[in-house]
Amino acid sequence: MWKKWSEAWQIAAVYVGTVVGAGFATGKEIVEFFTQYGTFGTIGVIISGSLFTWMGARMMVMARRIGAVSYEQFNRYLFGNVMSPLVTMMMTAMIMGVVAVMIAGAGAVFEEQLGLSKQAGIMITLCLSLVVMLYDIKGLFSVNALVVPIMVLFSAIVLFKLFVMGKWGGEGSMTIDHSLKAFLAPLSYAAFNLAMAQPVLVPLAQEADDETTVRRGAMIGGVLLTGILLSSHFVLLSFPHVISYDIPMAEVVRSFFSLFYWVYILVIYGEILTSIIGGAFGLQRQFRAMFSVSNSLFLIALFALLYAASLFRYSSLLSFLYPLFGYISFVFLLLLCVRKVPK
Repeated sequence: MWKKWSEAWQIAAVYVGTVVGAGFATGKEIVEFFTQYGTFGTIGVIISGSLFTWMGARMMVMARRIGAVSYEQFNRYLFGNVMSPLVTMMMTAMIMGVVAVMIAGAGAVFEEQLGLSKQAGIMITLCLSLVVMLYDIKGLFSVNALVVPIMVLFSAIVLFKLFVMGKWGGEGSMTIDHSLKAFLAPLSYAAFNLAMAQPVLVPLAQEADDETTVRRGAMIGGVLLTGILLSSHFVLLSFPHVISYDIPMAEVVRSFFSLFYWVYILVIYGEILTSIIGGAFGLQRQFRAMFSVSNSLFLIALFALLYAASLFRYSSLLSFLYPLFGYISFVFLLLLCVRKVPK
């Protein structure tokens, strides 16, 4: 019994660590998708959280039942034989682009916050990621089991301190936005993140001992994501003019929690690292399903390629890929709803 709950927690931690990235930690994503819409943003968080809980579990159970060990096999089931190659190619490009940006972001954390060179930060991050990935699924479980509780604890402490100080909520919580953009924001946020988590969650579904553990882990992960989202959203609502900042959570921490600033930097770096490892894990499982290649050799080649890619500016590429992938994500979410889960 204890072993099954332990496995479920490991799955939940990987789920949370995969979805939560640097944009989440800085608060920018949460402001863009939820906080700027005030009260409707709070409803949006609950909608997104419900989708993470329900659709994440549905996706993992579906993947387990069809025996998918890579996102290409799962896409074939969802999109059919004609469309799946295009979707898989798009997803592979997107994952590599996002992971490369995360690696560059890790270098920026070292340069801007620690006073070290960006190249040193990138190399340290790549080496850490490579060491973790050499342990395959155990490495993925271990790093998320370490980082995710820190994220959850940090979010809870910040919200609790604001509540004690009487600054919880704020004027932003009184505003309501009923625009179409506000309505679509939680759906697009959930769709995009579920699609991006698919390369990790699909092969992960095959690792657990039974389906109940898989379902339980995905649902725990969805509930934790909802809690972290709500906590960060309420914290950001408490801060005036939050939409004008590029890193709004840094302003909150600097203003109210200066003692926690280094913990915050650790949280950001941890979330970047889990996103890099999650993306690399998904790519590794995809290519291992297609080619017979040494695990160590593949990882070294992959990280060398990601290192080279992280040196380029990805703004123009991602400005094209993000909207296009967003539309595919909506179709992905719709098909995930309507496709039957095999018996």
